[in-house]
Amino acid sequence: MAFRLGRTICTPMNAPGATVTPLRPKRPCPECGRPSAREHYPFCSARCKNVDLNRWLTGAYAIPVRDDEDEDGKPANETPSGSQD
Repeated sequence: MAFRLGRTICTPMNAPGATVTPLRPKRPCPECGRPSAREHYPFCSARCKNVDLNRWLTGAYAIPVRDDEDEDGKPANETPSGSQD
């Protein structure tokens, strides 16, 4: 057996002086600015989380688009190459 009794391989997290490094930095809530809560991250509460969700669902948040470009990224006023009228 590779395991030896009485020898500690790693320090238990409840040992004196043990520290836990958070996985992500603490950030303020994007809705109200209060510190974020772990169970509602990145928000501070279920209320702020729902307010943000409501804004997405009602279309208050939108990704801007430019009307002067065609689907392929070329300006709409250019004619396709090879077709001259």
